[in-house]
Amino acid sequence: MNRPVLLVVAHGSRDPRHAATVHALVRRAGALRPGVRVETAFLDFNVPSVAGVLERLASDGVRDVVALPLLLTRAFHAKADIPAVLREAPRSLRVRQAPVLGPSPLLIAALERRLYEAGLTPADKRSTGVVLASAGSTDPEAIAVIAEMARELRHTGWCAVRPAFASASLPRTQDAVRALREDGVRRVAVAPYVIAPGRLPDRIAEGAAGADVLADVLGPSPELARLLLERYDEACGAREWSAAA
Repeated sequence: MNRPVLLVVAHGSRDPRHAATVHALVRRAGALRPGVRVETAFLDFNVPSVAGVLERLASDGVRDVVALPLLLTRAFHAKADIPAVLREAPRSLRVRQAPVLGPSPLLIAALERRLYEAGLTPADKRSTGVVLASAGSTDPEAIAVIAEMARELRHTGWCAVRPAFASASLPRTQDAVRALREDGVRRVAVAPYVIAPGRLPDRIAEGAAGADVLADVLGPSPELARLLLERYDEACGAREWSAAA
């Protein structure tokens, strides 16, 4: 029996770095699972569109698709936008929406990888406070997940971890950096909790001007590639599949 196609659904951005990073991540995930067909689609700004890829898969005779939101929290896009476009899929397809990526221990590992790549070491943890900077959301569930991730990151040994947001929510990155300084933290690092570059990650970087260390976005990290496949496997293991109509 053929494995379902993995369709990674990204938000999209006018910033060309966004799509390039998404494609690099999806290629890395595909290389880890050569027996699975992997496709990429975007909700907005970039091509191919979700509808276009689903039409192509149907014309290729594909039957089953796992649509994986390339999102770190379950907010509006995962709850409304993606389900809406999946409902318009060709009737010949059975489409299952996989869970969003966060929270996950693999995301904690990816965040720490980026902090170490930025120059920190495990020995720096006890003297370093981290600002976990996300894009931001008005969804209480998404805000709660960011807070949970901050707590989990703190439990790995960093002396303090504060969440921050580039939009929609408070505090902003620069405010969280300032608060850690006021708490007497000797070294402050900003860890962007975002997948790809773009306008909001650039805002996070601007807010990190007062920090000692700015890590890179999660990007095509090996942990994130593994997480894509973990969520795919979870969806494949679900008992019921339904037509997308």
